[in-house]
Amino acid sequence: MIDIDVDSQLRDATVIAAFEGWNDAGEAASDAISHLLVTWRASRLATIDPEDYYDFQVNRPHVGFSSDGQRELSWRSTSFWHCTAAPAGKDVILVTGIEPNLRWRAFCDEVLGYLTGIGARTVVTLGALLADVPHTRPVPVTGISSDPLMVARHRLVPPRYTGPTGIVGVIQEASHRRGLKTLSYWAAVPHYVAQPPAPKATLALLGQLEDFVGASIDMRGLPEEAKAWERGVDELASDDSDVADYVRSLEEERDTADLPEASGDAIAREFERYLKRRTDD
Repeated sequence: MIDIDVDSQLRDATVIAAFEGWNDAGEAASDAISHLLVTWRASRLATIDPEDYYDFQVNRPHVGFSSDGQRELSWRSTSFWHCTAAPAGKDVILVTGIEPNLRWRAFCDEVLGYLTGIGARTVVTLGALLADVPHTRPVPVTGISSDPLMVARHRLVPPRYTGPTGIVGVIQEASHRRGLKTLSYWAAVPHYVAQPPAPKATLALLGQLEDFVGASIDMRGLPEEAKAWERGVDELASDDSDVADYVRSLEEERDTADLPEASGDAIAREFERYLKRRTDD
């Protein structure tokens, strides 16, 4: 069930969605949405009742105090927010939340039923994965779409990855079946600095969104945070010769490769490496 805060009917709206969890290395994708919530001054439209989709032993509610000093429980779920992207004044719906634990098909039906009902026509999902990339180089971002027109228009690649997927992949597939325009941007986060935040990857995702939506995004302090993050990883590498050697090998591979991040085969390989690391751990 969706709890409606504001009844809305939008025109040709673009959805931008990210989910914490398996699809969100370094929390780069969810941090990108959080940034847009603030800079585009989003207002909440609705929230999904979490009862049917979340395991509260995995995603526990938080207890705290309300503005008037009363103790209250906060249940984590998925929320929908409206904002207007300047200068064109385009309607954008931001979707924030955590990957559900249960009933994914019903979850997608409910999410997409609500979104199409209020005027969404394009669905952009964001993700981030752990990859063999150096922190010292620009963050590779791969744009993927099953729509040949979107691929040609926005210089994307068709999906070629096969294997386990997360809620981002499921929503993309369900959106495509409904006839929506769909695409997904994935940022590669160095696996040797997997802990959040990953501001350099967040900045790269926002740059792609800026180009796609055709609207300005105030990056605020993100460029400085990205530089500080890179300096911090430099210090980590300088204290460990094995890490430093590994980073140098990644730099050489990246510098001599012919844009490996631009191919669907490359992103499939990164997924497979990521899954192998999870299995080994």
